[in-house]
Amino acid sequence: MLDITQQPKEPLIAASILSADFGAMADDCRDVLGKGADLLHIDVMDGHFVPNLTMGADMIRGIRRHFPDVFLDVHLMVERPGDYVASFAQAGANLFAFHVEVCKPMRPDGVDAGELIEHIRGAGMSPGMVVNPPTTIEQFEQGIGPHLGDLDLALVMSVNPGRSGQKFIKDVLGKTRWLKERAGSGTRIEMDGGLNLETTPLAVAAGADTIVTASALFGSDDRAAVIASMKAAGA
Repeated sequence: MLDITQQPKEPLIAASILSADFGAMADDCRDVLGKGADLLHIDVMDGHFVPNLTMGADMIRGIRRHFPDVFLDVHLMVERPGDYVASFAQAGANLFAFHVEVCKPMRPDGVDAGELIEHIRGAGMSPGMVVNPPTTIEQFEQGIGPHLGDLDLALVMSVNPGRSGQKFIKDVLGKTRWLKERAGSGTRIEMDGGLNLETTPLAVAAGADTIVTASALFGSDDRAAVIASMKAAGA
């Protein structure tokens, strides 16, 4: 299984199953993994933090049953991420990433990020934190800065979360550069949203080493070429 704490020689490709065929999920996942994807990215939405509902522990459990050795990177777009730690760990998630926007100090009555990170590690998963495009660099620094050394992954959203197929927001690259300057070699810097053959080189140049791809991959007639081109962006 992939060790997310090891610095990759080329960008890791995380296939986002939000754009897969839900009626043929195992087949679609098997196809992209066979064509070079390094891990699977699973978006969980609660209909409150973002205006959409998606998958949960049952989807994670089903994917784990079909792919026992594949790293499952779970991104929680939810108001109360702590409610899902135990069930997602039991279902087979490897990484559990939650949003800085639901944490203190951005939300005074929100989640204590340090306690949640400890909870995630205690459940046997890698912790990650996520930032949305509208969140300022200053807010991001205050939210993630004290915990950066405890994270295995920091995810910069390059679209407003909630649905796939949106246009890449270049302004977020400054957050990626900030992370690149400060994160240790054991922390992956991930970017998600609007990444394709044109925008992936921008993300990699800014410091991203893990690329989430959704519609650009699953909607392609040549998935192997998409993955190869994205990996080549790190050359």
